[in-house]
Amino acid sequence: MKLTGSEIVIEVLKEEGVDTVFGYPGGSILNIYDALYKHSDEIRHILTSHEQGASHAADGYARSTGKVGVCLATSGPGSTNLVTGIATAYMDSIPLVAITANVGLPSLGKDSFQEVDISGITMPITKHGYIVKDVNILADTLRKAFAIARSGRPGPVLVDITKDVTANEAEYTPGKSSYHFKDKRYNEADLQVAASLINEAKKPFIYVGGGAVISGAAEEVKTLAEKIDAPVCDTLMGKGAFDATNPLYTGMVGMHGTKASDRTIGDCDLLIAMGARFSDRVVGNAKAFAKKAKILHIDVDNAEINKNVRTDACVIGDLKKVLQELLPLLEERKNPEWVAHVQKYKKDFPLKYSKDRLTCPYVIEELDRITNSEAIVSTDVGQHQMWAAQYYRFRHPRQFLTSGGLGTMGYGLGAAIGAAVGNPDKTVVNIGGDGCFRMNLNELATASRYGIHVIDIIINNDVLGMVRQWQTLFYGKRYSQTILTDKVDYCKVAEGLGCKAIRVTEKSQVEPALREAMAEKGPVVIECVVDKDDSVFPMVAPGKPVSSAFDQDDLMSED
Repeated sequence: MKLTGSEIVIEVLKEEGVDTVFGYPGGSILNIYDALYKHSDEIRHILTSHEQGASHAADGYARSTGKVGVCLATSGPGSTNLVTGIATAYMDSIPLVAITANVGLPSLGKDSFQEVDISGITMPITKHGYIVKDVNILADTLRKAFAIARSGRPGPVLVDITKDVTANEAEYTPGKSSYHFKDKRYNEADLQVAASLINEAKKPFIYVGGGAVISGAAEEVKTLAEKIDAPVCDTLMGKGAFDATNPLYTGMVGMHGTKASDRTIGDCDLLIAMGARFSDRVVGNAKAFAKKAKILHIDVDNAEINKNVRTDACVIGDLKKVLQELLPLLEERKNPEWVAHVQKYKKDFPLKYSKDRLTCPYVIEELDRITNSEAIVSTDVGQHQMWAAQYYRFRHPRQFLTSGGLGTMGYGLGAAIGAAVGNPDKTVVNIGGDGCFRMNLNELATASRYGIHVIDIIINNDVLGMVRQWQTLFYGKRYSQTILTDKVDYCKVAEGLGCKAIRVTEKSQVEPALREAMAEKGPVVIECVVDKDDSVFPMVAPGKPVSSAFDQDDLMSED
């Protein structure tokens, strides 16, 4: 049957199982929006307040559901406003398809109104990018985009379509993509080497990254840890891949990881890295990282092998599949002395914060208790992000949504909206700082427009907290442009954007505020006023070994 390019876009979205898209219309993409209008009973469109919010919402939808997120934008500034969200998804391996419309083919390359080479701009931050100039290849191009976005190591794909293509007609036949992902599969020898390393280890330690979440390998990770009796740490992106309430869990590793995890890295004789990329915020000084240990790296992307840290063996493949074949080759055993050694670290070096006043860790612990550790939690970037990772006990994959690689301020609220749309039966909470809140607070209007129940907790310390902490520790307390004391009333802003707002200044107000917010049907903002000099500890100084992690007590003892 003959369809216009715009109708083909809609039909392919339906083929791919897309039920929700996030976007913002404009002149070049009007044909697609017109077609979408006719299918509004099949595909829900969420009109965000800004295109960046659309890309973050599609990202949060993808992270929390495991599906491909979809966002739409028009040409020029509409498409460039997606760039930060696309880069965020790229750094964290999130499956996203961004569909943009450009000026008509005769106008390309002539500096036409709202013309920009968005495929060129996004080339370094996408798995692949297309510009479609022929309606006859549109359907297959879109199918390839979805296949590429979700295959192997997932990531964002951009499809830019000229406006004339959205109006032109072509023969459309329902089908599937001809694209085939060539998996660089491991072999039996790789598995045997990995099994030998694990079976010979006396002090194994498991290091879990975001790949464990992406591959759906949580059950296999748990089975491995319990079969070989190995403690487990995770990265920011790996949260929820291993139950934080499991006795073998030692906490996050790296710059703001627990001392237990950071010290265990230095003591183990085998580090089993699964779906992790050894980022600088985890490794610290790479030359001093896990020096007593052999390193086994399991990852779907062979480009990550030996990129940041040299390994002794690797298995390249989907983590879930690898573990399913590796587990039968492993000997079941107990390591009582090793586990007791690590448990002593956990006992001797617990996370600590001031209990005599309102703090962000207290708010997060209360949130964890009241939600039974079952909420989907998004964050922005900064101190509150680290506290959320430290104090909320994530028990399942896809519970924690955060910009780990790019560190995008303003990410959390859009992501929370996407997660709430994709998981209407779940409690969804965004935790952000006052600096981050200013970045994309306009998306509160999106949440109120659709009655989306998200709880947005603002940790208001009147400063850019994480930057100030670095200025305190490493810049002689020269607080250059990090003080936010001004006349902004965040509760009034929230109310003006159609949300319920609650201000919390005392510990006793936290539980009532959270319960009131959970009972609401629409969006709620909770502003928590905390001290400007609260700091995130433990901390590893930039470029130092993770074994050198220090906390407030260490600083006081030095004085």
